[in-house]
Amino acid sequence: ISGLGSGVSLSIIVPVHNSECWLDECLKSVWEQDFKGTMELSIFNDASKDGSAEIIEKWKIKLEEVGVSVVIGNNDSSQPRGVGFAKNQAVIQSSGTYLCFLDSDDVMMPQRVRLQHEVAIQHPNSIVGCQVRREPLDSTERYTRWINNLTQEQLLTQVFTSHGPTVIMPTWFCSREWFFHVGRFDEGGKGVPEDLLFFYEHLQKGGKVFRVNHCLLLYRYHPQAATHSVLEGTIWNHRVRFLEDRVLSSWTSFTIWNAGKQGKRLYRSLSPANQKKVIAFCDVDEKKISKGFYTYEESEERPKPKIPVCHFRDASPPFVICVKLVNLFRDGLAESHLLWYSLLLTWHSQCHDQL
Repeated sequence: ISGLGSGVSLSIIVPVHNSECWLDECLKSVWEQDFKGTMELSIFNDASKDGSAEIIEKWKIKLEEVGVSVVIGNNDSSQPRGVGFAKNQAVIQSSGTYLCFLDSDDVMMPQRVRLQHEVAIQHPNSIVGCQVRREPLDSTERYTRWINNLTQEQLLTQVFTSHGPTVIMPTWFCSREWFFHVGRFDEGGKGVPEDLLFFYEHLQKGGKVFRVNHCLLLYRYHPQAATHSVLEGTIWNHRVRFLEDRVLSSWTSFTIWNAGKQGKRLYRSLSPANQKKVIAFCDVDEKKISKGFYTYEESEERPKPKIPVCHFRDASPPFVICVKLVNLFRDGLAESHLLWYSLLLTWHSQCHDQL
């Protein structure tokens, strides 16, 4: 792990691709940090064709004047390699004991590095996030509330929702040693949810999740954001595989709570072995319950599998709850004692960028 023992407390990791609209404000926020330790900016320019390179050089001079060393890497080819590659390269060329990730379109509050560093040194095998302020303010309101209001327990119990990592990637802060223990970001390029895959691997290797309960990042929402290139179906498939590996592998049977579209989609997405563990669908909708069973028409088995559909009061735990969180409260299910019998896995039917 290059960089350990270098004497640099932390490196701020910034991948850049055609970011001239936001980069000045982003790098100014590095310059304004009130952290008193040794700090380094590691920035990787991934084949930008705009004025990003000139802005980087301008801020290199300003940052080095105040004692912040700057390391610049470049992909000089005609095509970008993607955000996963750019972040990996920025980490590899850096030397800090801790890593603070920052997207080139976001802005840090002056105390961000200091407050997250204080938590990270106490929890070396963790990803530390923070609360955010969305820009524009009225964009992704439900998602932003979710980011900022999860309890410490929910940072681990709500990792199966469609929102993705319970602390969002632009707020991540972790030790260099732990980053390389987990592995690097997937470098598949456009359309790959590299942050989600890293977060899942982090959890699989026993990593913890913490959040500093202060708003430390201006988190921008705009059409050019890389997250828009990731298809909802891609995220869904990774979520199902993670659910199977982390939870269903230890269950001998379970009930899917939702006999509608999303519950059936989940069933069809499961591996054949886990499909056989589904003992029933349960619901509150009498029309769905009255059908009595769901026939898996796409199955090559003969006879085709038929899974019973029952009212939730007649269902047996454990459950995978496959409904929107707001619907739990609308239907009064959140007060049911049945919810406390099993791990609560709330699956939103929409990608967070659609909320």
